[in-house]
Amino acid sequence: MTLRQRLALHYGAVVVVALSLVTGLTYHEVATERHLRKLISPTDESEVERRMLFDIAVFSLIPVILVAGWWVTRRSLSPLSHLAKTVERIHAGNLREPLPRTGNRDEVDRLTAAFNTMAARLDQSFQKIHEFTLHASHELKTPLTVMRSELETALRDAGSCTPQQRDCLHSLFDEVERLAKIVDALTLLTKADAGQVMSERQPVRLGELVRESFEDARILAEPHKVQVSLSECAEVSVIGDRHRLRQLLLNLVDNAVKYNQPAGKVTLALRSNNGTAEIKITNTGAGITPELQPRVFDRFVRGDEARAKAIDGCGLGLTIAQWIAQAHAGSIQISSQPGTTAVVVRLPLAISH
Repeated sequence: MTLRQRLALHYGAVVVVALSLVTGLTYHEVATERHLRKLISPTDESEVERRMLFDIAVFSLIPVILVAGWWVTRRSLSPLSHLAKTVERIHAGNLREPLPRTGNRDEVDRLTAAFNTMAARLDQSFQKIHEFTLHASHELKTPLTVMRSELETALRDAGSCTPQQRDCLHSLFDEVERLAKIVDALTLLTKADAGQVMSERQPVRLGELVRESFEDARILAEPHKVQVSLSECAEVSVIGDRHRLRQLLLNLVDNAVKYNQPAGKVTLALRSNNGTAEIKITNTGAGITPELQPRVFDRFVRGDEARAKAIDGCGLGLTIAQWIAQAHAGSIQISSQPGTTAVVVRLPLAISH
C-alpha cells in the first residue's frame, strides 16, 4: 500500500468519525433546545435560537475543515509522488540529468538533493569503469596481436615439432583468438555505452543480408551435421548500418548452431509485419532454463550447457546483438522451451517514397 493510500485510509476514518460526531452533537443540540423551550420564558427563546444556530454553524465547519485538510495533504504529497516517478525513469544513460528540486528546503527538497548527489557519484563510477575497460582493452590488443603473430610463425615452422607440441601450439592459438574476440567485443560495447560508435544510416536490403547469413549458417553447421533451412525471405529494406546488421545476424546464427543438438535443425525466416521487418531464427537445442532467460542479454552470461560442453564463446554475442537492434530502433526477444529456442528481431521498415 502506498503512502498516499495509507493517508487516504486514515484520513477517511477520521472523516467518518468526525461526521458521526457532528451528526450526533447536532441532533443532541436540537433535541436539547426543544426541551429547553418548554422550560424557559418566551423572552429568552430568541437567545436560545441564536445559540443553537451558532452551534450548528460551528459544527458544520468541521467537514469543511477536514476536506481542506485533505486537499492540503494531497498537495503536500504531490512533490513526493512526482519525485518517485522521476526517479523511476533514471538509468545509466541519464545520470547526468539532475532531478528538479522544489526549492522549498523541505524534506522532499533535501531528498531530491541527496538523489542528485548519489546520481553524480554513480555517473562518475560508471565513467571510471568505462574508461578502465576501454583503456584495458586497448592495452591488451597489442600483446595479443604479437602473441598471435608469433604463434602463427611457430605453427608454420612446426614441421620439426612433436604432435603434442603442435597440439599445444594450436590450443594456445585458439585461446589467443578467443581472448582477441573478447577484447574486441568489450571495446565495442564500452564505446557504444559512451556513445562513441558511429553507425551508417543508409537503405539496406534485409532480404539479401538474411540470404548471406543463411549461407554462413550452412557453413557453420556442416561440421555439426545441423540442417539449416530458409523458410521465408521477404524482399524488404531497412535504414541502418549494413555491417552492424550483418554482425547481428552472424551472432544469432552462430549461437543457433552452437547451442543445438547433433543433427539438429536451424530455421531462418524474414517477413514483413505491420511496417516492421521480423527476423526469426529457431533451433532445436536443449533450450534456455527459465531462471536464465531474463538474463540472456546481460554481459558474460552463459548457460550451464555452454560451460559443460566447453562451447566456444564469452557471453557477449547476445549483448552486442541487442545493442545493434536497439541502435536501429528495433528490438530482440528470445523465447525458449526444451527442444526449441526462437529469437525474433524486429526492425522498422524503410519508408518508400
